[in-house]
Amino acid sequence: MADEVQNVENAEAGAPEAQARAPRGGRGRGRDGGNRRGGDRDRRPRNAEEDGGEEFIEKLVHINRVSKTVKGGKRFGFAALVVVGDGKGRAGFGHGKAREVPEAISKATAAAKKAMLRVSLKEGRTLHHDGTGHFGAGLVNVRSAPQGTGIIAGGPMRAVFEALGVADVVTKSNGTSNPYNMIRATFEALKGQSNPKSVAQRRGKKVADLLSRSGASQREAEADAALTEG
Repeated sequence: MADEVQNVENAEAGAPEAQARAPRGGRGRGRDGGNRRGGDRDRRPRNAEEDGGEEFIEKLVHINRVSKTVKGGKRFGFAALVVVGDGKGRAGFGHGKAREVPEAISKATAAAKKAMLRVSLKEGRTLHHDGTGHFGAGLVNVRSAPQGTGIIAGGPMRAVFEALGVADVVTKSNGTSNPYNMIRATFEALKGQSNPKSVAQRRGKKVADLLSRSGASQREAEADAALTEG
């Protein structure tokens, strides 16, 4: 009897050492014994641009409370629409859902950074030409503006141009007031933007020739061409 008690005590004393030497594996566990589905995993979205120290302008456009009907009733959550830009001609939008508001915003921000669009700006402050964007019931018009005009746009569209770095622009929304469709229509209009340099390369001409045909004098066209090519 004394020998059996001694064997049990030895087994209990050696159990932690045995577990440390041979961690339990199995379904849902990694090679180091940790849980693959959660645990100490970093949940923050990783982005190469964030690692490089680049700063972004984040605009929360809209947040909505949503619900999902399940077997036991309704499960409530939040949906966030976020616009992100670097203020230098790049911007994107993202949509995220979660049970809590901060997590929904974090998901939307990560999605926006992955889908950023580069837009060529005239003199770094306005658009090169007018454009129209259409998505669903949303229809928007964007126009370039002289210096000092400012951003004349509604809430969702204003967030896009502020994140993009546009200082002078005139916009008009003729369709729905749904922020999701307005944002998508605005980005459709921005996708159609082109600069004189790309148009001249496509047509095999000089930038000064294109600008002189648009009504500017030869001297003004050459000056604008130098700015555009620079």
